This record gives sequence, C-alpha cells and structure tokens, in this order.
Amino acid sequence: MASFKDLVNQDVPVLIDFHASWCGPCKMMSPIIDEAAKQFKGKAKILKIDVDKNQELAEKLQIRGVPTIMLFKNGELKWRESGVVQLPEIAAKIAENISA
Repeated sequence: MASFKDLVNQDVPVLIDFHASWCGPCKMMSPIIDEAAKQFKGKAKILKIDVDKNQELAEKLQIRGVPTIMLFKNGELKWRESGVVQLPEIAAKIAENISA
C-alpha cells in the first residue's frame, strides 16, 4: 500500500474521512462521503480511514474526534473539519481545489 504521504501528494484533491466503526456520526457521514465520491469520480480521490486500524496516523495528524475530514492537494492540507459535514460544503471545498 502507498504511504500516506504518497496518497496526499497528488495534483488532484484527496479527501479523507477519518472514522471509526463504533461512531454514530461516522455512520451518518458514510453515505455523504459515498455521494461525494460518485460526484467527483475521476476529479478527486476520496478515501475512508479507520482510526482504530490506523492509530499511528491518527495520532500523527492529531485526530482527536471522529468523524474528521481532511482535504489535501499536492501534499498540503487545504481543509479540515470535525463532526458531520453536509455534502454541499464538502462538494464546494473539493470543487474549489480542483480548479486551484
């Protein structure tokens, strides 16, 4: 598997949903993230990372609560939000970084 650095160091936006299987709000986010993935297929990468299975990475990125969404482009963090985020806000952030 590619390293996290390689994953986020792309010239397309990379949206990562950090979640946990036991987290209620994460379950609410799942269909929103899936819809964003459909909407931006081929224009952005959308990934889901389970913080319980990737504790070292979660710690490195200082993820204190789930869900946490992070948007990267060319290895740079462009946006970070914790809690349930609605699709229009996610779509706007991704779109903003496609053209940027």
